[in-house]
Amino acid sequence: QVRLVESGGGLVQPGGSLRLSCAASVSIRDITVMGWYRRAPGRQFELVANASIDGRVTYNEAVEGRFAISRDNAENAVWLQMTNLGPEDTAVYYCNADRHPKGSTPGFDYWGDGTQVTVSS
Repeated sequence: QVRLVESGGGLVQPGGSLRLSCAASVSIRDITVMGWYRRAPGRQFELVANASIDGRVTYNEAVEGRFAISRDNAENAVWLQMTNLGPEDTAVYYCNADRHPKGSTPGFDYWGDGTQVTVSS
């Protein structure tokens, strides 16, 4: 069982910044992909950004250049630095831990409970 706890959400004005944190209850050293997703009212659940075990990062086109994901295996944590936020970024943000199967080691896919980000003046 992997527990993921998100924090850092809140209310911010347009143009502002927030830094989301995701703390894992286990080592993330062998977790293939750590990522952030979001769900906004009336919109599809979508990937925001992820960071792979091999150092690759992927961003949703809508956040590229504004958001930055970072992963620290020693801290068992992932962060999402969000800048120049707009109302369209309002959503519940979820942390995800996706370990792909490797040999006899099973994979898993865990989610946090989410943290609300509201961008409004």
